[in-house]
Amino acid sequence: MFNFDALFTCLGATSCLVTQVTTGLIIGMLLFLVASGVTLIFGVLKVVNFAHGAFYMIGAYTAYSAYALFGNYYLAVLAGALSAAVIGILFENLMIRRVYKENLLMQLLVCYAFVLICDDAVKMIWGAEYLAMGIPAEFRVPPIRFAGGVVPPFYIFLVATSLLVAVICLLLITYSRFGKIVRAAAANATMVSVLGIRVPLYFAGLFGLGCALAGMAGALAAPVRSLTPGMGLSILIDSFIVTVIGGMGSIPGALLAALVLGLTRSFGSIGFPLFVDGAMFTMMVIILIFRPQGLLGERAVR
Repeated sequence: MFNFDALFTCLGATSCLVTQVTTGLIIGMLLFLVASGVTLIFGVLKVVNFAHGAFYMIGAYTAYSAYALFGNYYLAVLAGALSAAVIGILFENLMIRRVYKENLLMQLLVCYAFVLICDDAVKMIWGAEYLAMGIPAEFRVPPIRFAGGVVPPFYIFLVATSLLVAVICLLLITYSRFGKIVRAAAANATMVSVLGIRVPLYFAGLFGLGCALAGMAGALAAPVRSLTPGMGLSILIDSFIVTVIGGMGSIPGALLAALVLGLTRSFGSIGFPLFVDGAMFTMMVIILIFRPQGLLGERAVR
């Protein structure tokens, strides 16, 4: 169950350390993209989007088809993000908007129904068998050697892209007119509406942005993950752990928590392979007990 000797040996070898840190960063940054969408939607709309994993799956499958059609991975990633955004806006407009004021159970039932619909739709369109995109042709180049370790260029692209998206989202929500309006509407939607601003339109845009982040994560992960109906479930659970640990509504908190959990998964696969999930849930429980608002979240005012 535990193999701390192997873990300490890895920590003392630069080649193993580089490999595991790179793997942890990949896991963490993909988790962040999904969790940041959950965080944005909850932080403003106060909706816990349990269907978020479905948009991850939609982005992955759309990217798979777009890459097969056009042979361009960058276009495939864009297609994955856009498809998730469009379907997310429709989902918000047709379903979620009607349960904003309802209790959590009602929101959960609506989201779960949407997940089942998406899983069956994927089976009808792409089939139930496992699919694999493979590493895009643009990244089939020799790996970069660093400190005795091997770092595939595709991994560097994933980390850099995820970090860039993190910075853009933070700037968008903090400094842009769109971000200021949605934050004001979250505090007092009625007052913002009186000013002549179409609040539902901005809420739909924010929901679409959150879903686009999940779709982008699925598209980015498609070359290194197997595609199968229901693939969004595991990433959904991990993203909620990230959101709870980082702090509901905090994008920097989601980034910090995602990196911690990514490294935990990477090094835990060596030191405690049978307790990796247990370690993640243990961290979440500790945070809930001693700091319920999360690492960088704000304590609710009563």
